[in-house]
Amino acid sequence: MGLISATGTALLPRVYGPWPLSGSKSKPSLPIRVSLQPPMATAAAAAGDATRRKRGRGGKGPNSDLSRTLTDCTRRGDAAAAMAAFDAAVSGPDAAPDLRLAAHQYNQLLHLLASADRAAFPAHPAAAARRVFAHMLGAGAPPSEATITSLARVVAADAEGADEAFGLVSTMREKYGLAPRLRSYSPVLAAFRRAGEAGKAYAVETHMAASAVSPEEPELATLLEVSAKAGDADKVYEYMHKLRRAVGCVKEETAEVLEGWFRSDKAATAGKAEWDVCQVKDAIVANGGGCHQLGWLQSGLWTVQRVKVGAEGKCAGCGCCLASVDIDMEDTQKFADSISGLALERETKANFSQFQEWLEAHKEYEAIVDGANIALYQQNFAEGGFSLVQSSWMLL
Repeated sequence: MGLISATGTALLPRVYGPWPLSGSKSKPSLPIRVSLQPPMATAAAAAGDATRRKRGRGGKGPNSDLSRTLTDCTRRGDAAAAMAAFDAAVSGPDAAPDLRLAAHQYNQLLHLLASADRAAFPAHPAAAARRVFAHMLGAGAPPSEATITSLARVVAADAEGADEAFGLVSTMREKYGLAPRLRSYSPVLAAFRRAGEAGKAYAVETHMAASAVSPEEPELATLLEVSAKAGDADKVYEYMHKLRRAVGCVKEETAEVLEGWFRSDKAATAGKAEWDVCQVKDAIVANGGGCHQLGWLQSGLWTVQRVKVGAEGKCAGCGCCLASVDIDMEDTQKFADSISGLALERETKANFSQFQEWLEAHKEYEAIVDGANIALYQQNFAEGGFSLVQSSWMLL
C-alpha cells in the first residue's frame, strides 16, 4: 500500500525480491530492488551533481574565474589588471571567504609584479606584492625559491626596500627550507648599488659565498661599480681578479665600469710607493705568469684606451707582447690531486704511495718520463712489442 506525503507526492515502499514469475517453470530471478524518491529531491540532486561536474571541468566559481583572469593577464603582461582581479576576489563585495589559490598562481602574480611597468601601475608594486605573499602564507600555500625571488625583486625596486629584500633572501633557508640561487641575490646587489651602500653589497657577497653561490659577470660588475664609487681600491682590485677568473671577455657595460675606475682620481693615488721587486717576480711565477696579485703598485695617472691585440699577443696600443698565462699554484695543486685520485683508483694503492714518497725524497727532478710508455711507443703492429732500444734512447 502506498503513502501520500504532505506535498502530495506518492511515496512508494521499497520492494525486495526474488519471487517466481506466475505460471513459469523457470528458476527464481535475480533479486530486484526498487527505490522511488520524490521527483523534486531527485531533480535537486541531479542538478547538484551537474554543477559539481561543471566546476570540476573549470566551470564558474571565484577560483576558476580568477584563474582564467590571471592566465590571460600573464599572457598580456598586465600586472594592474591581475591585481585588480585578485583584490576583488579577496576583499571585494563578491569576495569568497575561503578563496584559495594554487602556489603557482601566487607565483604568477608575483612574477607579473616583478616585471611590471612602473608607469602603467597605479602605485608601487611592492605593496601589492606584500599583500599577495601575506595571502599566500595565510592560505597555507608553500612558497618556493621562485616566490621569494620574485618578491625580493619587487621589494628591491622600491627606493627603501633593499634591506627588506636582503632579509627575504638571507632568511629563506631558515624560514622555509629553501636554498637561494644566483637570481635571488642579483636584485639585492643592484639595489645596494643604486643606494651606494658598498658595505651592504659586500655583506650580500659574503652570504652568497656561505650559500655556495658564485657571482658571475653581472654581479661582479655591480660589486666593482659600488666599490669604485666608494673609492675602495682594495675591493676594486679583489673584484677585478675575480672577474678575470670568471670570464674570458667582458661585456660593454663591465668595460665601462672598469674604464670609469681607471680614469678616477682614486685610482691614480691607490698604488704603493715602494715594493720588493724580487717578491713581485716570484709572485708572478707562482700565479702562472699573468699577475702578481700583490695589490696596486706605484701611483700616477692611468692611460685608458681601447686597443686591439694581434694574433701573436701584441698590443696595438703600447707595442708590448702580452704574457702567456699558465695555471696558478692553487689550480696546479687541484690538478695534481685529481691525478693522484685517479691513480689510486687504478693502481695498487701501496705502489703509488711508495712512488709519491720517492718523488718527495727526490725533489731535484723536474720531470719524470714513463719508461714503459716510451718502450711501447708506435709498437701497435704485428711484430711490435716492448722496445728496450727505444727506452735506452731516452738515456742518451
